Amino acid sequence: MPKRPLPTEAPRERAFLVAAPLEGAPTFLGPEDSLEELERLADTAGLEVVGAAVQRLHRPDPKTFLGSGKVVEIRDWIEDSLADLVIFDDELSPRHQRELERVFGDDVRVLDRTALILDIFAQHAQSHEGRLQVELAQYEYRLPRLTRAWTHLARQAGGGGGQAGSVGGVGLRGPGETQLEVDRRDIGRRIHHLREELEKVRQHRQRYRQRRRLAAVATVSMVGYTNAGKSTLLGRLSGAEVVVADQLFATLDPMTRRISLPSGRGALLTDTVGFIQKLPAMLVAAFRATLEEVAEADLLLHVVDISHPQALAQARAVRATLEEVGAESIPVVTALNKVDRLSDPREAEAWIDEFDRAVTVSAATGAGLPALLAAIEHELYQGMVPVDVGLPYEAGRLLSLMHEHGRVERTEHTGSMIHVVGRVPRHLVAEFDPYRRPRRRPRSGATPTDS
Repeated sequence: MPKRPLPTEAPRERAFLVAAPLEGAPTFLGPEDSLEELERLADTAGLEVVGAAVQRLHRPDPKTFLGSGKVVEIRDWIEDSLADLVIFDDELSPRHQRELERVFGDDVRVLDRTALILDIFAQHAQSHEGRLQVELAQYEYRLPRLTRAWTHLARQAGGGGGQAGSVGGVGLRGPGETQLEVDRRDIGRRIHHLREELEKVRQHRQRYRQRRRLAAVATVSMVGYTNAGKSTLLGRLSGAEVVVADQLFATLDPMTRRISLPSGRGALLTDTVGFIQKLPAMLVAAFRATLEEVAEADLLLHVVDISHPQALAQARAVRATLEEVGAESIPVVTALNKVDRLSDPREAEAWIDEFDRAVTVSAATGAGLPALLAAIEHELYQGMVPVDVGLPYEAGRLLSLMHEHGRVERTEHTGSMIHVVGRVPRHLVAEFDPYRRPRRRPRSGATPTDS
């Protein structure tokens, strides 16, 4: 009996890439490096790149973004390479997208960097929260791009559980309404529902963070450019099994694991979504609940792929995103990762002064991890804050916290409270704030003394 042929892999869609950097526009990578990154994004999305073009612009053409001659040239390249879609490295307006599709032909789709990243996020989001966040970002991106040519809303939309039309299916049209108006109303309703669901997620995360505060566990959030090695490092430091892939945005859903510090103290380490230059604004907004883990951490662990030729530019892109989410004032320890990929690992030491409290490590081999843990502990516990508090006797838990995690310098029992002077780690200061004793002003001519 003849053997049945083995199934073959479906052919990948063919993509032609276009970079059109604007003069004076803020960017962290040069056009060629940004185009190379776009190629990696396309590969991550399962596309085959068949060509690329670059045109520097003073300003975008009002109709086609690129100059008319370049558009015709790209159309010819598309025909020769049999490309299925064209992906621009910058965000296109709805008009630009429509005009380019008209020029390139009905069989060729036009996407921009934002749409490509949204597609990758939709493929990689695993948790209910992640799928909600991606679906919200997709709808907000698509809403201004609805046209009468929209073949209704049966197109793919996120992983959020439902077609992109009205929640129950196709919306019913009222008197005089066009299908476009129905679609817009249905998308608006879905966006409202998703925002409500994500607000519940945000509140749940907030309650979880409050419980962690009560347990006096320090929290460290990992940040870094996508594919910097955060997941591998989390696995190494915690001993936990984590998903590791040599892809951009391989993991989207936050993962928290406990790590042990050199003194025996513990901390919670959270791996968050990777950053990238030109991260779409709607993604930052949609991932608000996740990014709050970064903004409310006691310490940030910035993971940098020091073997990457654009490591400094990638680090600047991460810092810009941290400012965007309100995390720029949180202390940072930097892990200069992947030193094992350098011809001489000592080369990384030359970059230490370029980063905040940097340690050279290799998550793949484990090199440098003891020094990294020591740096994390030093930032969390050695830079202690002085406190002078009056604790009621029923708040004895706080006195125990100070003994366990800080340093008690003096105690004095009074009739109603315990006067305590000491030092506590930064992440515990808020616990003691309600009990701080007012500082007494010295009398005129007197020398200040401890209260």
